[in-house]
Amino acid sequence: MIRKKVVMIGDFGVGKTSLIRRYVDNAFDDSYLATIGVKISRKALHLEDMECELLIWDTEGSSPIKGLPYSYFKGASGAIFVCDVTRDETVNHLNEHINTFLMLNNAAKHVLAYNKADLLPFHQQETLRQSLPGNAFLTSAKEDVDVDLLFSILAKEMLL
Repeated sequence: MIRKKVVMIGDFGVGKTSLIRRYVDNAFDDSYLATIGVKISRKALHLEDMECELLIWDTEGSSPIKGLPYSYFKGASGAIFVCDVTRDETVNHLNEHINTFLMLNNAAKHVLAYNKADLLPFHQQETLRQSLPGNAFLTSAKEDVDVDLLFSILAKEMLL
């Protein structure tokens, strides 16, 4: 079985843990508990005749001022950068998170999750969806919108 490490990166409260819980356990919980340090979840996949296990590192929230320990990035094959579409500062911090990660792990694949889409009116969701780059997804852990797609696209990029 092939194992791939995926790191979840983003500011505090953007929904990293909720995306993982939705993907791994198909569950959602409205209560917010800040992640301290890192928590590792596992998800087995079957992709094009390959057995794979994703080791998903749920990291504590960070910001450009309070970054993550670089040791979290070591050995990662991929990253999911998460922002909260209702908080502009988390969207604005994405490029800094991406640059920091890729500076240390330039061969890794990555996708972006513009999370909490369920909190936007439908017309705003559609406008934002049309403006996103190809590796970005408008997601909602609460409503289970494009969560599986987000992880499966990243898994395929890392494996194929």
